[in-house]
Amino acid sequence: MYSNPQIRNKRATFEFEIIEKLIAGIVLTGTEIKSIRLGKANFLDAYCHFVNGELWVKGLNISEYDWGTYNNHDPRQERKLLLNRKELSKLSRQSQEKGLTIVALKLFINDKGYAKLEIAIARGKKTHDKRENLKEKDAKREMDRFSKR
Repeated sequence: MYSNPQIRNKRATFEFEIIEKLIAGIVLTGTEIKSIRLGKANFLDAYCHFVNGELWVKGLNISEYDWGTYNNHDPRQERKLLLNRKELSKLSRQSQEKGLTIVALKLFINDKGYAKLEIAIARGKKTHDKRENLKEKDAKREMDRFSKR
């Protein structure tokens, strides 16, 4: 009935240089997990921040479940991420450094049926870095096209 969706934040790899990746659990309600299983989520400007020593994701839009009643969730609410204390303290230290932020990369359902969010410590790219990446992609595409002939 349901597929196994992997919803990616394509913009994050373009806008940021990824330093380190982590997998975090996410606290969801019943209608939210049903919407994710249908693939109805997107990362518009999703990022993570700390509130009272807990990590929360903001900007993750999970659409309302079509068959949800008055119990349906708010699509734009902040959601708590589940990490152990050691990982939280490490992320907190790293996010305090100048120029580093925590971004959400991928939302997926694992083998046990739990929703997981892949997050990363990242540094913002400059405009010339973005142009360089586009040039590399174009060159790779050209090479692949000529090698297939």
